[in-house]
Amino acid sequence: MTKKHTYGQILKSSALIGGSSMLNIIIGIIRTKAMAMLLGPSGVGLMGLYGSITDLTISVAGMGINSSGVRQIAEAVGSDDTERIARTAAVLRRISILLGVLGAVFLIGFSGPLSKLTFGNDQHATAVALLSIAVFFNLVSAGQGALIQGMRRISDLAKMSVLGALFGTLISIPTVYFLREEGVVISLVLVAAMTLLTSWWYSRKIQTQMHTISASQVGQEAAALLKLGFAFMVSGLLMTGAAYAVRLIVVRKVGFDAAGLYQSAWALGGLYIGFILQAMGADFYPRLAAIAKDNPECNRVVNEQAHVSMLLAGPGIIATLTFAPLVIALFYTPKFEGAVEILRWLCLGMILRVISWPMGFIIVVKNVQNLLIFSELAWTVVYLGLAWVCVSSFGLKGAGIAFFGSYVFHAFMIYAIVRRLSGFRCSTANLQTSFLFLGLIAVVFCGFYALPFLLAMGVGTLAVLLSGVYSIQVFLNLISLDRIPRPVLKSLQWLRLAPSGYSGLNDLEPISKTAISDSVVKNKLFVDIKWSILAFMVCALFSMWIYGYDRGADWSAGLDSIESKLEMLLSIFHITVNNGI
Repeated sequence: MTKKHTYGQILKSSALIGGSSMLNIIIGIIRTKAMAMLLGPSGVGLMGLYGSITDLTISVAGMGINSSGVRQIAEAVGSDDTERIARTAAVLRRISILLGVLGAVFLIGFSGPLSKLTFGNDQHATAVALLSIAVFFNLVSAGQGALIQGMRRISDLAKMSVLGALFGTLISIPTVYFLREEGVVISLVLVAAMTLLTSWWYSRKIQTQMHTISASQVGQEAAALLKLGFAFMVSGLLMTGAAYAVRLIVVRKVGFDAAGLYQSAWALGGLYIGFILQAMGADFYPRLAAIAKDNPECNRVVNEQAHVSMLLAGPGIIATLTFAPLVIALFYTPKFEGAVEILRWLCLGMILRVISWPMGFIIVVKNVQNLLIFSELAWTVVYLGLAWVCVSSFGLKGAGIAFFGSYVFHAFMIYAIVRRLSGFRCSTANLQTSFLFLGLIAVVFCGFYALPFLLAMGVGTLAVLLSGVYSIQVFLNLISLDRIPRPVLKSLQWLRLAPSGYSGLNDLEPISKTAISDSVVKNKLFVDIKWSILAFMVCALFSMWIYGYDRGADWSAGLDSIESKLEMLLSIFHITVNNGI
């Protein structure tokens, strides 16, 4: 029997989490803009360092409870054993509170050494100790969030995310407004408190049949959670530790203001990609865990998730590359102009992150702890080594170069591991999509170094439009058109991006070639857009060569030469498109 594809399910969960993330982005614009205006680069850098300390402590004390809790709850739900579900949920809540207390005590005890390590003195020890409250709140809310995610209550998870961000912003901005830098730590604590409040509100809706739990049962459940969570803890610790170490390298080698620029670029670089990775973790992870023992099915689902993720991420990454100066100005102030270049380098790493992360989930669901720890350790060593060398050689942008280089290594490493672990191979659709998007991203990125700014912006804008149309066309071939809201479908038909007639198929099944032959292929738009993208890349590279060849000479004197080259360029474009047709 033909197995159902999961594109519809992936898009549905991505829409829910993505919609909440878009609202979070709007809220984030307000929050980051306010913080930038109130604190400036040095204040934003200070907030980033405090945030890194909090994240690092959570990674150590949390013992991966948020990730292991999702898996344990998902397994309990899959067993349809109500007693097991109730037992696992109860133990998860208790362990979260216990770990929150331990994390808070840990941070208070080491506040002095952490202040000296981070700031070079112990003047910030009191502020670091105050962050222990934020650690406690975050760890307790992480346990509640794991329960919601493990039960696959995606709608509640999305609402929880939006309301937590909204309430946190409404309370943190006035705090920083009145207290300035002295209110940074208090604002972080208040944001964590709002996260705890919203997670409690939605987790209390989950009704489980409470049974008497013996001490031995608590011990068994806790041991399972902590054993599984250890690998997640080490992985998270390495990732947050690497982010913390890179900030220290930037502070030591470039300066405190540079840390603020790095923090702003890092926040914006991951802003759009965040909703894709959140959607991946929200629904894809528990769904993949349920079929982890079936290698062919597991590999197919991973390929489908990677395909959708790239289609969603590609246009956004290209847009961020193109409009980086406008994005920086929108979110921050003109003082943050120095973050533009590093933001572009971070974008290169982010697209590779989107490609490699779905494959990495195979290691997670297979519960191969040694491989998980090894892969994260190897990436951390490469990242920090590159950061030390690149920041020393290239200054602030070296941190972005290091991030990009580390994910080149990560993508190849993860592919090699999962190839041996489950026989994973990238699908033809993924290889084609990767080639098109990576090629467009490379062209746009190089354009800002090889072309005048306005011309580079034009190239980037056209790349955004082409990649967006390509993604829409692919999605229209993957899901049934009757699942698309009628106003959206009408708009797509008006723009001639969707066929005028369609077959009402199940939304989990891709439209067959027969069904689309009379609508999509006949108008050749889907075929044309691929060849148009290839022609565009050829033209853009040719333009870079023209400018590089002639910019040393007098432009007016070489006008005839330029016109002849442009005629050649147009002929290449028409030949390429005609060959595609």
